[in-house]
Amino acid sequence: MSEKIYIVGAGMTRFGKHLDESVKTLTRQSVAAALNDAGVQSQAIQAAWFSNTRQQMLEGQNTIRGQIALRAAGIEGIPIINVENACASGATAVHQAMTAIRAQMVDLALVVGTEKMVYPDRPERVAAAFAGGTDVHDRQSVLDYIVSIGGTPPGPDRSLFMDLYAAQARVHMHRFGTEVEDLARLAANTHCHGHHNSKAQYRTPFTVTQVLADKPIVFPFTRAMCAPVSDGSAALIICNEKMARQLGKARAVELNTVALLSTLSRDKNDYENHIGRRAAIQAYNDAGVNPADIDLVEVHDATAFSTLQQIENLQLCAAGTVGAQLRKGDFAIGGRTPVNPSGGLLAKGHPVGATGIAQLYELVTQLRGEAGRRQVADARLAVAENGGGFLGVEEGVTAVTVLNK
Repeated sequence: MSEKIYIVGAGMTRFGKHLDESVKTLTRQSVAAALNDAGVQSQAIQAAWFSNTRQQMLEGQNTIRGQIALRAAGIEGIPIINVENACASGATAVHQAMTAIRAQMVDLALVVGTEKMVYPDRPERVAAAFAGGTDVHDRQSVLDYIVSIGGTPPGPDRSLFMDLYAAQARVHMHRFGTEVEDLARLAANTHCHGHHNSKAQYRTPFTVTQVLADKPIVFPFTRAMCAPVSDGSAALIICNEKMARQLGKARAVELNTVALLSTLSRDKNDYENHIGRRAAIQAYNDAGVNPADIDLVEVHDATAFSTLQQIENLQLCAAGTVGAQLRKGDFAIGGRTPVNPSGGLLAKGHPVGATGIAQLYELVTQLRGEAGRRQVADARLAVAENGGGFLGVEEGVTAVTVLNK
């Protein structure tokens, strides 16, 4: 673990509904931006990892998705590894590239995540793609879990995951006294951050009242509390210290560690062993840091409740105190530990395979001091949490990444 790894290039498209774009064109844009940012040519890349989760189901393109998309971006002839690991596919690709560099198999690597999800003529396929993030041979266990914690079986016009998150939110409200207004305040905080991100899908600031008045989805969520379906791509250039010195380290950001875990069979009330908490503890131990050291975080906020849950898992505050801390301004830009200065998934968007890499794009931008109106002052240590799927009583996979200036 002594070999230092650096992110020397970062690129990202705007997230949103790109009806005229494809996986190929989106990939080409983010890769070109990352290469330009690093100051390297495509021929310098020694290996690439490509994160994508939906193209197989929505377009029928499978097995060599990365080879096809990256060929259109001028990357070919090198090892290209396709990565699919639910919503944590992007972070998993980073983990794999980092491991290869530490093993001295690669000096300079490309990691790219791309997702094309907006197909107005294929809503059933999009819904089926999300449902595939659970055990399709035992879907009843998911429905039983939702009911067991006080939820209701999913409606035909909603994502299964929205009902899962809503049921978990209601449990938290009952156990810790969390209020709907706390979730609305989290969403408003995130949307106000996204207002300053030119690459975000939605840039409309919300007040708490406006969040509460938005279209109801499933109690306690309104539309403004739920991440949208999105298209987009993000890419990183990652290298060892020797290569970073050759390229010039002035804007390089250290990729300290990525803790990648899968679900653990546990009691549904055993929050101490939640996958997000376990991943955070492992990442902190690996990096030699503690929650009080962290300057900002990006969390996987598929819903406003997810924001709350991951703030607790990252141990930024005690369970049940997020609302009070939020009212003090702790998680806003200018506060103690800003959460999702990018606008998170709620505002920035959630093109699944690109999401984890886009989180790191934001943190790299912040640690370089280049985030403009959403800049976190004096940012030196940043953390991202990226998780997805559902198995048993929690996410199927979660990664927590630590970056240093």
